[in-house]
Amino acid sequence: MKKISHDTLRLSEGLTYDDVLLIPQYSDIKSRTEVCIGSDLGDLRFDLPIISSPMDTITESPMAAAMHSCGGLGIIHRYNSIEIQCQHIECLPAEAIVGAAIGTSGDYLERARALAAAGARILCVDVAHGHHILMKEALTALRYAFGSNIHIMAGNVATLEGYNDLVDWGADSVRCNIGGGSICSTRIQTGHGVTGLQTIFDCARSDRNAPIIADGGLRNAGDIVKALAAGADFVMLGSVLAGTDETPGDIINTRKGKYKTYRGMASRDAQIEWRGRTSSVEGIATSVPCKGPVSDVLRTLERGIRSGFSYSGARTLGELQGKAKFLRQTGSGQTESSTHINKR
Repeated sequence: MKKISHDTLRLSEGLTYDDVLLIPQYSDIKSRTEVCIGSDLGDLRFDLPIISSPMDTITESPMAAAMHSCGGLGIIHRYNSIEIQCQHIECLPAEAIVGAAIGTSGDYLERARALAAAGARILCVDVAHGHHILMKEALTALRYAFGSNIHIMAGNVATLEGYNDLVDWGADSVRCNIGGGSICSTRIQTGHGVTGLQTIFDCARSDRNAPIIADGGLRNAGDIVKALAAGADFVMLGSVLAGTDETPGDIINTRKGKYKTYRGMASRDAQIEWRGRTSSVEGIATSVPCKGPVSDVLRTLERGIRSGFSYSGARTLGELQGKAKFLRQTGSGQTESSTHINKR
C-alpha cells in the first residue's frame, strides 16, 4: 500500500479576494484625477488595466471597439471560423489595438498568421490548463513563426512554476488563475486549482518581468484593486461585462426584464455549439440582466480603482504595489465589510 509523503500532508494555504483588505494609508492625493491607473503590455500602453475575456458571449468586434475607446483591451474569441474571427478585427477602426485568441492544436498556426495579417497586435494562446506540453510546443512554434514582431499572451496557469515556464517558453504576458470564475466549475469537476488572489501573490514572486493578468473571480472594483496591489498588471473580466450592449447574443425578454446569455467556454452548451460534442464539462451557462453600454460599467470601475489607489496614497500602479499593505480578515470581518442593512 502506497503511503502519502510528508510533503503531501504539509498543506499550503490559499487566500481569496474576500480574505483580505488593503490597509488605508496616509495620502496627499487631493483629487483622483492625479491618479494614473494605466499599465503596459510590452510596448503597448493602456490607460485602463482591464481586458475583456475571449469568450463567445463577451468579446467580438463591438466589445473590442468599446474597450479600445475606454482605454482597455478586447480579445476576440476563437470559437468561430478563421474568416469570421478576422472579419471582427478588420471591421475595427485602423487605430484600434485589438487582440485575438488561438488554441494550441489544429489550425492554430494558420489562424495566428491570418489574425496577425488582419491587424491583431496581440495573440492570446487561450487554453484552460496552460502549464502543458501543448502550450510549450505552441509557444515555440509561434516564436519561430513571428519572432518578436507580435505580443503573445498565454495561459491560464495557477502557480509560480507555471508562470515562469510560460515566460521561458516565449510568452510576453501570462493569464493567471485556474478555476475561479462565476461560470467556471473546474475546481468542482477536477479538484484542481489555486485560489485567485493567492495565484497572483505567488506569480508576483517571480524574477521574470512579463505582465501578470489576473483572470477570474473578480467581481468589483475592490477586487481589481486587490489584484493589482498583489502584483497583477491587468485584470481580465467576463461576468462583470456580461449583459452589456456590446456583448454578442440576442436579448431575451422575460417577465422579470431583459437578459442576455453568458456561458463558460467549457460548458456543455458552448462545447456543442463550437465543436459539436462535449468532453470534460467544466463550466455552466446562464443568463444575466442587460446592463446597458459597457462604457458605463467601465467608467464605474475606473472611478473605484482610482479611489482604491488613493486610499493607499498611490498615484501609479508601481506606487500601489510598493506601498500596499494587506490585512487578513476573519469571516466576521467579511460580513462587516459588506453592506448589511436590510433591503426593502
